[in-house]
Amino acid sequence: MLDILKHIARTGILSETPPRLADLQRTERELQARIRQVLGRALAIRQVDAGSCNGCELEIQALHNPYYNLEGDGIHFVASPRHADLLLVTGPVTRHMETALRRTYDAAPDPKLVVAVGDCGCDGGVFAPSYACVGPVSAVIPVDVSVPGCPPDPLAILAGIFAAVDHRRP
Repeated sequence: MLDILKHIARTGILSETPPRLADLQRTERELQARIRQVLGRALAIRQVDAGSCNGCELEIQALHNPYYNLEGDGIHFVASPRHADLLLVTGPVTRHMETALRRTYDAAPDPKLVVAVGDCGCDGGVFAPSYACVGPVSAVIPVDVSVPGCPPDPLAILAGIFAAVDHRRP
């Protein structure tokens, strides 16, 4: 225990540097304009946890805070895939979630977008060789954009959402 405390004292407080406000505001304006151009309305997202460790969910939850202000940008999360334009899927797909993920994808209206979030969603991560996992999201449903990282920061997730919306050309 003493070794851990010494290590903490030597290392100090580690924190990631916040994104530059100007970059964030420019990205938000571009995203909002693109969403309105493509959809003509707000973007509805259904987030699906296909078996993650919840690291990516914490970063997605950070997108709800006033710093990122997704609601103000015309992006909101919905409870039903029937109301969603985009599926935001985290984690490696476990065998127990495979059918649920397929049903969620099938329930979303066309045209639908899928963003795989995190290393586990992109390629299965450290859980890929497990007997309990089917693999990455792309092994179960088609993926439009992958956002790597363990976990990816909120700005990277926002950029992935932007890339998915941009992927859908009117």
